[in-house]
Amino acid sequence: MIPARHAEATLPGVLDSVFAQEYEGPLEAVIADASEYPALHESLQRRYPQVKVAANPARTIGAGLNRAIAVAEHSIIVRCDAHSTLPRRYVSVAVETLQRTDAACVGGRINPVGTTAFGRAVALATKTWLGSGRARYRVGRREGPAESVYLGVFRREAVAAVGGFDSSLLAAEDYELNWRLRESGRAVWFDPALVADYTPRSTPGALARQYFNYGVWRRAVLARHPKSWKLRQLVPAALLLALGLSAVLGVAGAVLSVALGTGGAASALLACSAAVPCVYALTVLGGAAVVRGQRRGWWRQFAMVTVALVVIHIAWSAGFWSSRLARAGKGFAPEGQVGHSGLRGA
Repeated sequence: MIPARHAEATLPGVLDSVFAQEYEGPLEAVIADASEYPALHESLQRRYPQVKVAANPARTIGAGLNRAIAVAEHSIIVRCDAHSTLPRRYVSVAVETLQRTDAACVGGRINPVGTTAFGRAVALATKTWLGSGRARYRVGRREGPAESVYLGVFRREAVAAVGGFDSSLLAAEDYELNWRLRESGRAVWFDPALVADYTPRSTPGALARQYFNYGVWRRAVLARHPKSWKLRQLVPAALLLALGLSAVLGVAGAVLSVALGTGGAASALLACSAAVPCVYALTVLGGAAVVRGQRRGWWRQFAMVTVALVVIHIAWSAGFWSSRLARAGKGFAPEGQVGHSGLRGA
């Protein structure tokens, strides 16, 4: 099941990887189309007549995934995104892991593969602890139970039992579903053998919009499920507050120095105001400096990885504290009916 919106450029590569799967059972592909115009639907029908297309007028990923599940015939649900491609044995390995572990959901790591200079810098940045927060689906190497996984391969009956994806969320819908699966006593399982390629955003503006939305909707999930709070989410959330406090102290110190001249109070305020920005700058610069990437053009890579890390941190934190939270889904809102059948195919 692939939620998509105006993805005519990327979906052919995604679907080619889906239909190249080395999987012995039956396999179908369902696109949840949230496009405002019929171009995507028409192009898919011409090139891939075997693909099912489910309209997604709600235009949220959760709603689209629920619509796709409702249209699908089989009981193993494999999620893929419009910016991802799957290796040939992805479905086979996932189904084997699903049956071996008896988990409700299995998944693995995201492998960011940039197609532009900045996109490659984003890929490098998100492979570091500074850009990933050590999220298991980004840097994990050991198999076992997990909070969440990239994409996900689900038992249909387990998804149905907890009510499907939350269609009120514009992001973090996968994490939220996996939280409810785990709260219901079911397992979410991380298998590092499952790796899917992903194309990162190719400009700072697109990256900022993506991570701003991540911050907005992760806070919505935290408000709904307070026990899901993790330390790695506290650090970027606190960053913007610390930088804002530093700015206030800096202004206060500058005002005092102008009004009273250079003195102990003004100097102390200015020193305090510089502490957090300096520590943050040194941390980001140090993190970008040790990234392993291309040898030629190292300085350009260093500059772009630094920009990518700052955009990720500030945009996520800004989204987390955004007043848009007041409009970020106030309750669980499933979309459509999710049925189930026997374990016959994917």
